[in-house]
Amino acid sequence: MFCMKPLPPCHDSMESMQVFKQHCQIAEEYREVKKEIALLEERKKELIAKLDQAEKEKLDAAQLAREFEALTEENRTLKLAQSQCVEQLEKLRIQYQKRQGSS
Repeated sequence: MFCMKPLPPCHDSMESMQVFKQHCQIAEEYREVKKEIALLEERKKELIAKLDQAEKEKLDAAQLAREFEALTEENRTLKLAQSQCVEQLEKLRIQYQKRQGSS
């Protein structure tokens, strides 16, 4: 990591004192920017995780919707089959009753 530690100024020189002060300010700004970058990188990680979760949930929702459609179709098919079986059973019952009546 780049360390910005100012060199001590020459106390006899006004220019050296000014440069030292500017260097201290720049170093402080640098630390603040580095801190902000770290926070933004952490926020970026959080947002990426949320996006990944949202995409996973979207895929899960799409999968559930497909399963629901398949089960709805299966239910419709089974109801139709049940209706046909009930109809066939009723026909057989009527045939049986006719045979019983004609015996």
